[in-house]
Amino acid sequence: MALPSAWSVLHVAIPVLSVVALLSVSLAGASQDSGSVIPAESRPCVDCHAFEFMQRALQDLKKTAYSLDTRAATLLLRAEKRSLCDCFRAIH
Repeated sequence: MALPSAWSVLHVAIPVLSVVALLSVSLAGASQDSGSVIPAESRPCVDCHAFEFMQRALQDLKKTAYSLDTRAATLLLRAEKRSLCDCFRAIH
């Protein structure tokens, strides 16, 4: 049985070693990244900030809704007044 040549061994060994090296580097990087994560207990309260933002947005929406409701009521009263005036003029 003939032994493989040195070139054929290198053609297989270089890609295998490259893959192993890349995997070890990526695993080492992943362990460093996971170590830099700040635990939830020591992070600022992101939910609190989001809640405050949503509260302000809700207040703004309530003001806008009230303003639109008031404006609609005013326009409705004007339309009713105009129709009553037109009706009164038609009678007299």
